Amino acid sequence: MKKTAKPDKKRLLFIFGTRPEAIKMAPLILRLKRSCHVIVCATGQHREMADQVLSFFSVKPDFDLSIMTPNQSLFDLTASCLKRLENVIDRSAPDLILVQGDTTTAFVGALAGFYKKVPVAHIEAGLRSFNKLSPYPEEMNRLLAARLSDLHFAPTAAARENLIREGIPARSVYITGNTVIDALLKGLEIVKKDEGRYRKSFRSIDFTKKIILVTAHRRESFGKPLEEVFGALKELAADEGVEIVYPVHPNPNVRASADRILKGARNIHLIEPLDYPHLIWLMHKSTIILTDSGGIQEEAPSLGKPMLVLRDVTERMEGIKAGTAILVGTDRKKIISKARALLSRGALYNKMSKARNPYGNGKACEKIEQALARYFVN
Repeated sequence: MKKTAKPDKKRLLFIFGTRPEAIKMAPLILRLKRSCHVIVCATGQHREMADQVLSFFSVKPDFDLSIMTPNQSLFDLTASCLKRLENVIDRSAPDLILVQGDTTTAFVGALAGFYKKVPVAHIEAGLRSFNKLSPYPEEMNRLLAARLSDLHFAPTAAARENLIREGIPARSVYITGNTVIDALLKGLEIVKKDEGRYRKSFRSIDFTKKIILVTAHRRESFGKPLEEVFGALKELAADEGVEIVYPVHPNPNVRASADRILKGARNIHLIEPLDYPHLIWLMHKSTIILTDSGGIQEEAPSLGKPMLVLRDVTERMEGIKAGTAILVGTDRKKIISKARALLSRGALYNKMSKARNPYGNGKACEKIEQALARYFVN
C-alpha cells in the first residue's frame, strides 16, 4: 500500500523587537516548533532587554535587524524596520507572519506582510484605550495592525468585541487569553528553583518590610506627570516599614527626572533595569505594584499582587473591572491615598489580591496552536 506523503510543515515568521513582545512570543515559539517550521526575526527595537528574555527561554533569532540607534525618532524606526523586513520576508518565504501587541515593530511587521501579500496573525489583538494619543504611539499601532491582519488572537471577550465593532470578521477572531501568563507561569517555575540566587541579587532590600515595586516609563508621562509620580513615591517612602524598588528605564527623559527627585531618598532603591527572571522574582516578593506597564497589568493578578496603574487611560480595562488594579493616573494625592490603603493590608488588599486574573490561565499558546491548525486546514 502506497504511503501518503506528509504535508510540508507550515513556515511561520515571528517578528518582534521589544522585551514585552519577546516575553509573550517566546512560549508560543517553543510550542509551535513542534509542528511548524518557525523562523524568528528580532528587529532590535529593545536591544539588550529583549536579548535577555530570549536567552532565558532559549530562543535564538534567525534574523537580527539591529534597527535601534541613539535618539532615534519614530520616523527613523519605522522606515528602517520596514525596509529591512522586505529582505527577511523574501528570504524566509513564510506562509504566515505573526506579530504581537502594539509596538512599532508589530505595526511595521503587519504592514510588511501586507505589502508582500503574506497573511498576518496579530497576537494580543483588540486592546483599545479609545484615545489615539494615549498610549502613544501604541494605540494607533494596534489599530493599524488590526486592519492589516488576517487572524486576530484576542486575549479577552472584550477585546474580541472591540474588533468586531470595528468591522473585523468574527470568524477571524479567537479568544485565547494572553500568552504573557503562559510565559509568567513557566518563568516563575524556573526562578523558584534558585531562590538563593535571586535573593542575593537584592540583598540591599529589607524584605521584612512592605515592598512597593515601581515601573514607570511611558512617553505620555514625560515631564510634569512623571515628576508627580516621583513626588508621591518620595512621600510614601517616608512611611514606617516601607521600601520602594524602582528599576529605572534607560530613557534619558525618565532617568534624569528619577535621579533629580529620588536619588538618595530614604527607603528608595533606584536600580538598573531588570532582566525578566529577576523581575518575576521581585514581583513575586512585592507587596503592591505601581506601574504604567501593559504587561505587568496582565501578570500581577496571577501573582496575587494589587496594582495601581499610573496612567490616565488603559486599554486593559478588564483588570480594572475585575478588581485586580486601580487606575490612579499620575495624580500625586490619589497615588499616595490608594497606596496607603493597600499597604494597610485591610479589606481592599485582600479583595484585590484574590481577584481572578481576566487575562487567562496559561493556556493561550495551546489555544493559538489549535486556531492555527484550523486556519491552515481551511
